[in-house]
Amino acid sequence: MGEDNQTSNLDFFLLGDSGHQEQETFFFILFLFIYPIILIGNLLIILAIRSNIRLHNPMYFLLANLSLVDIFFSSVTIPKMLVNHLLGTKAISFGGCLTQMYFMIGMANTDSYILAAMACDRAVVISRPLHYTTIMSSRSCVLLILGSWVVGSANALPHTLLTASLSFCGNQEVANFYCDIASLLKLSCSDIHFNVKMMYLGVAVFSMPLLCIIISYVQVFSTGKATQVCRLPFIPVRSKSMRDVSSVWLHPFWHLLY
Repeated sequence: MGEDNQTSNLDFFLLGDSGHQEQETFFFILFLFIYPIILIGNLLIILAIRSNIRLHNPMYFLLANLSLVDIFFSSVTIPKMLVNHLLGTKAISFGGCLTQMYFMIGMANTDSYILAAMACDRAVVISRPLHYTTIMSSRSCVLLILGSWVVGSANALPHTLLTASLSFCGNQEVANFYCDIASLLKLSCSDIHFNVKMMYLGVAVFSMPLLCIIISYVQVFSTGKATQVCRLPFIPVRSKSMRDVSSVWLHPFWHLLY
């Protein structure tokens, strides 16, 4: 009981670039500028899709949800970092650290699976256009989004609970701007072998969407649709089809970069 109370009252220190005041100030100004852009940009995407009835289709429905996840994901770490810099402190409570870690893992996984859903959506448009409305129905889109959130939360929960059960002694300095699972495991004085195995399993779950994206690309090009597009005689048709093909490739990578 005493050990549990000690852990619950524990504070970690997010060092970031501690000792380099110029770098800390640079990153503070950088993220102070970037964070509002992320919020406003994603909110505008959501509002534009919601207000324009022509955008009420599966691709933009998935895009709106991806923008929502991006807002949550960036809000997990950036505000805390900005507030800590303004207050001149680097401390974060153990509970706050676990909360940050949970939402970071959950949002990253959710984001990854929505990207996979978007790639599959574009693959269906190109490879099976006549069945598109049946395959990508409203029910299917809702299930894809719910599934992405469920997988993200389910993958984050065991890591959070396992980390919460660890004991921490001595050094409590996290060499980062936020609480990540690898840094916390390094600070623990408990046996972390099972935690490490679960972390590898979590990485595998996180990487599954990449496999889905690759399969969707292979499916598109194996049907010959991509090469047929280049042979279309009419410019407007070719232009529209090329946009469909390019969207399969660019949508996931654009949002990973964004």
